[in-house]
Amino acid sequence: MPKAYWITTYHSISDISKVEAYAKLAGPAVEACGGQYLARGVAQAVYEAGIAERTVLSVFPSLDAAIKAHDSQGYGAALEALGDGAVREIRIIEGLE
Repeated sequence: MPKAYWITTYHSISDISKVEAYAKLAGPAVEACGGQYLARGVAQAVYEAGIAERTVLSVFPSLDAAIKAHDSQGYGAALEALGDGAVREIRIIEGLE
């Protein structure tokens, strides 16, 4: 079964304290579903239509596990804490192997 990758890209951050509150709750919710953070931070190089803002890359054992993490009660609490503190998008994709 291929792994899945969860890519979060921030378009803008308006309240860093809300992002920090979100991060404290999101980490345990992601890890509870087998997720691991592979990279997070501000892009070191940006090309084409990219935005030099925070990006987070996580890996999960499967697509189902990644979706389960996103839809979990724990992650829902993290999203509630984030509120309007950032504009971002999440993409979950299945790995090739």
